[in-house]
Amino acid sequence: MELLVFVLASIMVLAGALGVILRSNPVHAALSLVLTLFGVAVHFVALEAHFLAAVQVIVYAGAIVVLFLFVIMLLGVDKAEDLSIEPFPVQRPLAIVIGIAVAGLVIAAVVRARDTLAEGTALPADDDQNIQALARNLFQDHVFAFEFTSILLIVAVAGTVILTRKEKQGGAE
Repeated sequence: MELLVFVLASIMVLAGALGVILRSNPVHAALSLVLTLFGVAVHFVALEAHFLAAVQVIVYAGAIVVLFLFVIMLLGVDKAEDLSIEPFPVQRPLAIVIGIAVAGLVIAAVVRARDTLAEGTALPADDDQNIQALARNLFQDHVFAFEFTSILLIVAVAGTVILTRKEKQGGAE
């Protein structure tokens, strides 16, 4: 059963990732990203990391993808750009160098973590202390900032709807 869940979640992740890369419509690419993020959440559930799965769905699949869709709506998807014209000629070589550097850092971190775990110096589990501290921090110590952020997001949604509304042609309603 675990193998079936792993295979299906991996297919979701890979299909969504290919959709992000291959889709020409930005809205469809953003929805493919949602599929990828849900697949990762399924992997978290299979690893019994339920809190991470919930955060994955709420924060990434919910808030971040909605933010992407707001930007897509504000920029307009009806405009086609010519990719052969590059405004910053140094941009692509610099992106390649930075990408190789980030890949090197990730590989170094994985090797170091593997060596650390092989030595048996894994961190002990503190039951639910971290989750309780996070909840106390968000909902007691910083509840005003947390609620203010939700109001700010609602204003952003309303502003996006108003800005993207198109005027009707001819003045007739």
